[in-house]
Amino acid sequence: MKKYERLAQDIETMIAAGTLRAGDRLPSVRESVASRGVSPSTVFEAYYLLESRGAVEARPRAGYFVAQRITPRGQEPLLTQPTSGLREVAVNDLVLGVLGSVRQRDVIPLGSAFPNPALFPLDRLARGMGAAMRKLQAQEVLENLSPGNQELRRQIALRYVSTGTLASAEEIVVTSGAMEALNLCLQAVTRPGDVVAIEAPAFYGCLQALERLQLKAVEVATHPRHGVQVEALAAVLQQHDVKACWFMPTFQNPMGASMAQEQKKAMVELLTRQRVPLIEDDVYSELYFGMRRPLPAKSFDREGWVLHCSSFSKSLAPGYRIGWAAAGRFAAQVERLKLSSTLSVAVPSQVAVLHFLQHGAFDKHLRGLRGTLAAQQQKAVRLVAKHLPSGTRVTQPEGGYFLWLELPEDVDALQLHRLALSQNISLAPGHIFSADQRFRHHVRLNYGHPSPEQLEPALRTIGRLAARIRSADR
Repeated sequence: MKKYERLAQDIETMIAAGTLRAGDRLPSVRESVASRGVSPSTVFEAYYLLESRGAVEARPRAGYFVAQRITPRGQEPLLTQPTSGLREVAVNDLVLGVLGSVRQRDVIPLGSAFPNPALFPLDRLARGMGAAMRKLQAQEVLENLSPGNQELRRQIALRYVSTGTLASAEEIVVTSGAMEALNLCLQAVTRPGDVVAIEAPAFYGCLQALERLQLKAVEVATHPRHGVQVEALAAVLQQHDVKACWFMPTFQNPMGASMAQEQKKAMVELLTRQRVPLIEDDVYSELYFGMRRPLPAKSFDREGWVLHCSSFSKSLAPGYRIGWAAAGRFAAQVERLKLSSTLSVAVPSQVAVLHFLQHGAFDKHLRGLRGTLAAQQQKAVRLVAKHLPSGTRVTQPEGGYFLWLELPEDVDALQLHRLALSQNISLAPGHIFSADQRFRHHVRLNYGHPSPEQLEPALRTIGRLAARIRSADR
C-alpha cells in the first residue's frame, strides 16, 4: 500500500469510528506533513482520494472537511422481479421522443446520458489532434483503418494490464464509440429471432439494438446495488435457449449497480460452462469513487467468451467517438463486421486520443473528474431527500453519474417528464428502460451534467411537479 493510501485509510477508519464526524475539519496539509512525516504531495493525494470517494469535501479557502452523511441504504429501490417470459422489443419511438429534448441548450439536462462537457480537457485534446495530424505521414492514414491505430490499441491493452485483465492489442477493434462496439458484438453472436438475456431495468441502447436486430429479450432479476443476480441468471438459462447476454456489471445504467468481484467471477464461470457469450458494457468503470478500479467481468474470462466493450466518451473525449471491443474468440468476426459496415474510425479522433494517452495526464484528469462527480452525487442525494416526495427511494452508486429514483406509485414518470420539460428540465423516465415499459414510477437522474447552481432549483421544481401529480390523482 502506498503512503497516500495508508493515510487515506487511517482517516477513513477515524471517520468510521466516529473520531472524525461530519463537518469536522481535517488537519491542514502543513499539519499532516509535520505529524505524519510525509511529503505535501502525499497528503494532497490522500485528500484527493478521500474526496473522490465522497468521504471528505473541499471548501474554498477553508480546507477539507468530513462530508455530511447521505441517505441510509435502507431507502434504496427494491430488487426487480421481472417475469420469465420472452418479450418482443419496441422502444425506439419512445426513446427518441424522450431524449430529443436533451439536445436543447436551454434545457437543464437531468435526463442526459452524458456528463458535462466542461469536465473534460477538450482544448488539450484539440491541440493534441492538431500536433499529431501535422506529424502524420500519408501512409499512416491507411494504417489507421480497421481494426484501428496499432499504438492506440496497445495503449488500451496496457490499461487492461492495470486491472490484471488478459486482452491483447490484436484482440481489440477500435469502433465509433461503445455503441458501435456493442452492436457489432451483438451481431457477431446472434441471428434474428434469437433470445438475449438483459438486465431489468436495462440500458435503453441495449433495447434499441435488440429491436433493430429482431432479437427477443428475457429479463434477469437485478439488484439496485449488487446488479445481476447470478442465481436468477442460471434459472433463465435453464428455461430459455439464450444465445447471448448483454450486461453492465459495473455502474449499471440506469441504476448504478455493481456486481461484487465474486459474483462477476461466478457469472463468467456459469456462462463459460453453458458456452453463452457475455457482451460486457463497461463504459463507466473509470469513474469509480473507491480506492481501486473495479475489475471487469472480462478479467475472469479464460476461454474468450466475454466480449468487453468500452470507450473514452464518458471519461475523456465525449464527441470523439473512440470506443473499442476486446471480443475474445469473436474478435475476427467483429473486425469483419466493422470492415463491412463503417470501415474505420476517423483518423483525427484516433490520433487525438492517442496523443493524450501518450503525452497527457489521463489518470490525473480522472482523479479530478471522479472527485467532482462524487461531490455532485453527495449533493444530489441530499437534494432528492430534501425536495422529492416522502417515500422516494434512491440508489447510491459507488461510481458513474446516475441516480435511479423509485417515486411513490401514484407519480407517473412519463407525465413527470412532460411537465418538467415544460419547465425546461429533462428527465429520463423509467418507461424507456424495459421492454414492457413497466418502470412507470421510476426516473434516471444525471447529476454529472447540470452545473452545481442548476441542480437544486431543478430538483425543487421536480418535487413540486411530483406533488402536483399526486394531488391530481386523489
